[in-house]
Amino acid sequence: MRIIGHIEHPDIKITVFKSDNRVSIKFENEGYEQTYKLGADERSSTVEGVRQWVDAGFLADVMKQLQAMHHSRLGAYRRAFPPEADTAFEEII
Repeated sequence: MRIIGHIEHPDIKITVFKSDNRVSIKFENEGYEQTYKLGADERSSTVEGVRQWVDAGFLADVMKQLQAMHHSRLGAYRRAFPPEADTAFEEII
């Protein structure tokens, strides 16, 4: 798999990969990532073709999913490590 390009975006990193006849698009933001794999369609086998595929509506969905991933992670953390009931500081003399 090799990188064939990037798509500029102000909030997320978008990398386009090519491997054999498959193109993968990775979206990364603050420790979360999503990858979409496209088949052997000539229309989406170039960075320009992927740019057309990654339109405003698709990017809005990706951003929502990244936010949902963040909320899932926070919820899991809170369930696994609930805050202490007694958070008072130790008395120092």
